[in-house]
Amino acid sequence: MTLQKESKRKPVVYIVDDDDGMRHALTVLITTVGYQPLAFAKPTEFLAKHDPGQPGCLVLDVRMPEMSGLEVQQHLKKAGSMLPVILISGHGDIPMAVQAMKDGAFDFLQKPFRDQELLDRINGALKLDAQNRESVDRLADLKARQESLTPRERDVLVLVVDAKANKVIAIDLGLSERTVEIHRANVMEKMGARSVAHLVKMYLTLGGGA
Repeated sequence: MTLQKESKRKPVVYIVDDDDGMRHALTVLITTVGYQPLAFAKPTEFLAKHDPGQPGCLVLDVRMPEMSGLEVQQHLKKAGSMLPVILISGHGDIPMAVQAMKDGAFDFLQKPFRDQELLDRINGALKLDAQNRESVDRLADLKARQESLTPRERDVLVLVVDAKANKVIAIDLGLSERTVEIHRANVMEKMGARSVAHLVKMYLTLGGGA
């Protein structure tokens, strides 16, 4: 599936900072530990080129003349981006950074900070991004499996997860018990369920709707 292919791409560490010296220093630091940096001086340039399907994280300066880090984060949020955001802020920007944390930022560092502090945050952010994308991939796979069921198999699925016995399902749907057994086996196979308990978990993950 497309999402699964995207999640296997090498992660990128985006850097958005209008300070040329800081941007260069961060780029060098991130490169030396084997990560792939992509730096921008202007938030609008980053937002124009950001690919939601690209795994990674964002190191974002809080205070910039064109657009604040908080505004950048809000743009990403509205676009449905799951990119973890690490804010870097000066002392006077802490209230803004705290607000960004409340809005879902991954973490923030106050300047000046040690290189290792930032690298630790980046490691954590990339791990979170990978976990989030894996969850999205799993959900997309479950939805595809669910959509492969016939209407009658979906009816059987709902009753199976409701702990109904085959005999009861047959009566409820006006089918023979043997036909219910066949539909039930098809549901288990198509959904890739190892047991009824596993099927119930899948069903709940999908929002409890078939």
